[in-house]
Amino acid sequence: MKFIIKFIHIISKIKWKIIKPITIGVRIILIDNNKILLVKHTYDNYWYLPGGGVKKGESFEEAICRELKEELGIEIDDMNLFGVYNNFSEGKNDNIIIFESENFQMNNKKSIEIEEFKFCEIDDTLKGLSPGTKRRLKEYLEGNKPYFGMW
Repeated sequence: MKFIIKFIHIISKIKWKIIKPITIGVRIILIDNNKILLVKHTYDNYWYLPGGGVKKGESFEEAICRELKEELGIEIDDMNLFGVYNNFSEGKNDNIIIFESENFQMNNKKSIEIEEFKFCEIDDTLKGLSPGTKRRLKEYLEGNKPYFGMW
């Protein structure tokens, strides 16, 4: 199954380079007892903030709630805007909205898309992260919010 998900991800990257879509994604900084939740997808080796794509007709808040429930079984109570970013890598025009929250319930469930998830001390999280995630956590630690800029 992991091979199939990786293969689909590679095909998606090729498609993005050809059609150059405009995409919208959501991610969230979830904090519990000064620890941050990170996820590792089955198709990548980096650690990321949890989240995913926004579906047609869905608000940003609805999208992050759906993604958290589908991928990790998390129910979120409330959230605040952290920042809005643009990313032009991989051939697409990706727009990413980041939220933050400390109010959620964890059911310790994960989807087949998530290989692993963990809570890390915020000071220790700057190892093994995707470059974009590393920048977002640095901004979070520096108290820079809401932030608007390049991913």
